[in-house]
Amino acid sequence: MKLDTKRRILRRLKIIEGQVRGLQKLVERNTYCVDLIRQTSAARKALFGVENLVLENHLETHAREQMSGSGHRRAVRELLTAYKLSHER
Repeated sequence: MKLDTKRRILRRLKIIEGQVRGLQKLVERNTYCVDLIRQTSAARKALFGVENLVLENHLETHAREQMSGSGHRRAVRELLTAYKLSHER
């Protein structure tokens, strides 16, 4: 993983960690349901952003190397797996 990408991912994960702690406090305080859903939606979007960074890194590093070599079938399988995982709900 590229160093800059790793730093960005770790920074985002720390923010998400804080969001999750905030969600726990909202539940403990019996926060209004719609407000809680709004905050869980924000955390989900933040995780989606992390997922996109990881996928971008994979495409720029591992997949590129595999496609240029003899591992193109593996690269295609991994990309399809990543695509399917990113679309699970």
